[in-house]
Amino acid sequence: MALDRDHVLRSAAALLTRKSTATMDEVARAAGISRATLHRHFAGREALVRALEALGIAECEAALDRARLDEGPAADAVRRLVREIQPAAGLLAFLYGENQLWEGEGQNTGWLGLDTRISALFQRGQRDGELRIDLTPGWLTEAFYGLITSCAWAAVDGRVAPRDFPTMVAELLLGGALRRAES
Repeated sequence: MALDRDHVLRSAAALLTRKSTATMDEVARAAGISRATLHRHFAGREALVRALEALGIAECEAALDRARLDEGPAADAVRRLVREIQPAAGLLAFLYGENQLWEGEGQNTGWLGLDTRISALFQRGQRDGELRIDLTPGWLTEAFYGLITSCAWAAVDGRVAPRDFPTMVAELLLGGALRRAES
């Protein structure tokens, strides 16, 4: 029987989202495979985390594509993006806490591509006079990731209803980013 790599990665992501310190034994059990089988495909935790990183980047790229970031007002595009990225939010929350992904020379350039696309959305909103110009697009991008991660953790812990996720993230981000009419 062939290993369903996608099933293993999604099972690992679901477990690690709830319990970031889960052992490889626990990951194998969650995926319904033996530890030996897991280790044949992922030599250790770092290899598994790197595979999850690739999955997370791919999920985010697909969400950005579905959100149609270049269409309509920037605020509407942000709301669409939050809705589209929500299914991957738990995985992103786990990856956000994995320091090895952000240190040293081995950083995946896929994150830079995501940052560039999201930052361009905020730049467009600023250029169109819709978003505040005193907050840099880079900072708004980091705030976006931070809110996605925080809300994902809150949803996993049961402090936030998943149906409220898009509104809570988008409206908090935009409530601080929208340009106010000068009095």
